[in-house]
Amino acid sequence: MITFTICLLALIAGYFTYGRVVERIFGPDDRKTPALAKTDGVDYIPLPTWKIFMIQFLNIAGVGPIFGAIMGAMFGTASYLWIVLGSIFAGAVHDYLSGMLSLRHDGESLPEIIGRYLGLPTKQVMRGFAVILMMLVGAVFVASPAGLLAKLTPESLDTTFWIIVIFIYYILATLLPIDKIIGKIYPLFAIALLFMAVGILVMLYVKSPDLPELWEGMQNTHPQASTNPIFPMMFITIACGAISGFHATQSPLMARCMTSERHGRSVFYGAMITEGIVALIWATVATYFFHENGMGLSDASVVVFDISKGWLGAVGGVLAILGVVAAPITSGDTAFRSARLIVADFLGLEQKSMRRRLYICVPMFALATALLLYSLKDADGFQTIWRYFAWANQTLAVFTLWAVTVWLVRTKPGLTFGVTCLPAIFMTVVCTTYICVAPEGFRMGVNSVLPVALVALAVTVVWFSVWYNKERKRLR
Repeated sequence: MITFTICLLALIAGYFTYGRVVERIFGPDDRKTPALAKTDGVDYIPLPTWKIFMIQFLNIAGVGPIFGAIMGAMFGTASYLWIVLGSIFAGAVHDYLSGMLSLRHDGESLPEIIGRYLGLPTKQVMRGFAVILMMLVGAVFVASPAGLLAKLTPESLDTTFWIIVIFIYYILATLLPIDKIIGKIYPLFAIALLFMAVGILVMLYVKSPDLPELWEGMQNTHPQASTNPIFPMMFITIACGAISGFHATQSPLMARCMTSERHGRSVFYGAMITEGIVALIWATVATYFFHENGMGLSDASVVVFDISKGWLGAVGGVLAILGVVAAPITSGDTAFRSARLIVADFLGLEQKSMRRRLYICVPMFALATALLLYSLKDADGFQTIWRYFAWANQTLAVFTLWAVTVWLVRTKPGLTFGVTCLPAIFMTVVCTTYICVAPEGFRMGVNSVLPVALVALAVTVVWFSVWYNKERKRLR
């Protein structure tokens, strides 16, 4: 528990220290925001900052900081370090700067921002890549909450029933103005999610379990350690609890609702740190669960259900589970909404008209339904969709970090670009190594991890150095 307490305090301190450093580098000012300049009653709507923070937090806090953290805890105490360092120095920086760039550019969607700094070909690729990721999110973030809801309700209300209910909600949340459903129902979801996080946090200290500490070693405790090395597998598995490209697709939604640039640190950086705290809590809870029940391949939903009901009692457990359910639902709905806006930006379709929204949404939901049916056909179908989602998620973060790095090099003095360049290099190596060695990738095997990582690192550093030198000469 000493390690957990240190990590918890480090996350909080990171918001007030490094978060302020990154804020100074960006330099928010008092210019008019898109919400005030382009109000349309659908997507550009001024909202109070407290509500924007809640929506942003719920948007990004899908199954990643809960299920991902639980699966990541199988790798041992190294998961604590990645959650803390990743959240402070990579994830929150990624979320803040990408969100603020969207705010500066009239609430532009992520592919438009990436294309602005990495070029037209990259923008076209990212348009398709981001929409596919949103579809994967929609498929992945339906099954897990539906399964948990089925456990809490009568047998007649099975998983299929809840999948249909959640999917209908997704359609309405995607089509209707943001303040009609999302702006009204999210405070209720937020209460459930916060109850879950605070309740489990308090019980951690009440029970104060004897858990392994960082200084006792960071050996890989994964039950299939021989085929799941900490690097790169853990860095892909935890995903949203440390850094997530999906977050940058959600930030433009809130950039279109903010009334001041000076609220950016609390909304973007703060939401990611809060998500890191949730991930840290569940990684610690999962570590306790594994030590109590034996280190085996456990279904994350089993860990959530057993711990919530066992620690918080019948009523408290139900509320905690509802908090876990709220997280993926509130990411799935805005994933589809983001996909609609990305396609609308690409096609130049105004979204004030319901008819034009339907032009985009009908084929989009047809594709999402096909992915969902595939993920539900058996356990392997869901696992395959999840792994592709996790890798695509982190790869999108790589492109976002490089786009922001280019902006920093071109607009900010000195070596300030290092705040995104270093995470960009690291995540480039992680994603490249993973897709080369993973079973769903090129299957080069775990013996290839080190040479592939070193080659990826060398190519990335050389490529950036060459570009940087040319860019500095051009800017002189």
